[in-house]
Amino acid sequence: MSEFHALVLAAGFGSRFSVERTGGGKLLAPWRGGALIDGALDAAMAAPVRDVTVVVGADPAVQAHAAARCDVRIVHASDHALGLSASLKAGIASLPPTAQGALVFLGDMPLIPQAVLRPLVQAVVDGAPASVPVWQGRQGHPACLSAALFGQILALEGDRGARSVLDALGDRLVLIEAPDDGILLDVDRPQDVPL
Repeated sequence: MSEFHALVLAAGFGSRFSVERTGGGKLLAPWRGGALIDGALDAAMAAPVRDVTVVVGADPAVQAHAAARCDVRIVHASDHALGLSASLKAGIASLPPTAQGALVFLGDMPLIPQAVLRPLVQAVVDGAPASVPVWQGRQGHPACLSAALFGQILALEGDRGARSVLDALGDRLVLIEAPDDGILLDVDRPQDVPL
């Protein structure tokens, strides 16, 4: 497919996730024989993209886990404490100038259905500025962003992602029906971790 890249945002503190255990924080919490972030990494690796970049920051163990598990590029968001926009901007800024778009995954969303990935990218290849999956009328992740939006993404600030940029697109934002609610499930607390 065209030159699209996957970004897995995994730089945050996971401050709402507190669990008594040794080792890393939320993204390395045990899940299905591996770590929670493995679900997002699996989806990103299955996407029709040229490569996968994992944006890290708060937890050095996340970088080690991702690099040991699969062939990924690692980008460190040195200002990750400023919030989600810092991680997103670090990922976007790391992409080559030839990039046509990016699929943006969140490291704490382990159940993204792989069936939505190709249609999300295809919508942007076909000319949409962005696309997102929907389940029962609710927008989820990952978002696919065209390179035309990268400048707006790089201007974001604070603990927010691309939602404001996507909302401003109105009906130019392509919605892709998802086969299940995995596009909505993010893990904030230990009890949110799916079986």
